Parts: sequence; structure tokens; C-alpha cells
Amino acid sequence: MGGRSGHGRPVRARSPEAKRAREAAILDAATRLATQRGIRSVTLTDIAAEVGMHKSAMLRYFETREEIYLRLAAAGWLEWSQAVRAELAAIGPATDGVEEGSGPCAVRAVAAVLAESLVARPVFCDLLAHTPMNLERNVSLESVRSFKVTAIAEVQAVGEVLCEVAGLTPAQAGDVVATATSMAGALWQMAAPGTELRRLYESDPDLAHAVVDVAPRLTGILSAMLRGYGTDGEVT
Repeated sequence: MGGRSGHGRPVRARSPEAKRAREAAILDAATRLATQRGIRSVTLTDIAAEVGMHKSAMLRYFETREEIYLRLAAAGWLEWSQAVRAELAAIGPATDGVEEGSGPCAVRAVAAVLAESLVARPVFCDLLAHTPMNLERNVSLESVRSFKVTAIAEVQAVGEVLCEVAGLTPAQAGDVVATATSMAGALWQMAAPGTELRRLYESDPDLAHAVVDVAPRLTGILSAMLRGYGTDGEVT
């Protein structure tokens, strides 16, 4: 890595390896802060302080906080896709579509794997919500393209496994993945875990309906979607 100067200031990373190490340190710091506070409240200055760099020095590696979190979103897609594809493959191939009660590839099992794998990754769920709202808005077009290429490829990869496991068409599988990830992001924001809002919802009986338990809610939504595809067999 670049190390520190004799006065304790971070030294600019000069070799490609040192630059990659510094970028990794910045991404790790941004992840820690997102885990603690949620992405919405983390600033570029916060990330710089967490790394031990001046904000102006960090701009040599990332142009904006949005670029940092968009990079993490791409990594999140790659990590989730690999994990969920392995979990789905373990269910076994569909024998007759995704009809309820059709043995090992029952609707609920497929829906639960998708939902629970997302909920197990809270920072990814947070990123899924913020990506279209702001992370793609304050970065270069090159950064947006790089992210989109990664995300689209992983949607297709998960979709291919869903076609095998749940007997879906490619278009149906793509819609299931899109619904799972977009709803995970939206429901995570509604659930507001670990926040004052969540504590308010849980403490006030009049707000009980506002308490969102993401995994079962998402599992139910995806189960209904998969049952519908199993019934009519066509994308409408």
C-alpha cells in the first residue's frame, strides 16, 4: 500500500497494486459505514475519515460517494448471484413446472431461497434501493455502463438457473429476478431496521401495520408470482 508519511498523513498510492489496495480500503470503509448507519447518511467526508485520508486525496481514487457505492453494488450483484445460484441449484430441476406441492421444486422453496438470500445481505438490499434513485446519477456514464453490464449479466445468470429449477421461460425468470431484487430494496427501506423509525413502529400499537418483516413478505410476493407463471405458462 501507499503507507503513511513521517507526519502521519496517508501517502498517495503510486503502483497499480498500491492503488488497488487503497481502493479496496476505501470500499471496505464505505461498507462498514453503510452497515452501521445506512447508505443514505454516509458522506464522502465520512468515508475519507474512516480510511484516514483527506477528502481531496480520496478523490484521486473515486470521483464521488455515488461511484464508491455503485462499485459496491456491482460487487454485491456478483456475490449474491454466485451464492443464490448455488442455493437454487441444490433444490433440483423442475419436473413439471412450478406448481404448488411439486416435490423438491415447490414454489415456496424457490421463493424462500430468493427472499432469504437477499435479506441475509442487508447492505446489498440498501444498495438495491439507492442504485436507481441516486447512485447512477452522480457518476460518469462509463461507471454507469460498467455497473449495468455486471448487473444485467448476473440477472441473466440467476435467470438461467431459475429456468432449470422452476421451469420458467427466460423472460419469466428475468421478471422474477427483477421483482425479487427491486422489492427487496423497497421493502428494506420500509422496514427501516435498526432505526428510530423502526422502534417507533414497534412501540406504537397504532403503527403496527407499518412493521415490515422483509423475508416472509418477499417470499409471499414471489410465491404468488411463481404460482401465476406455473398456472398460465405465459408472460402477459
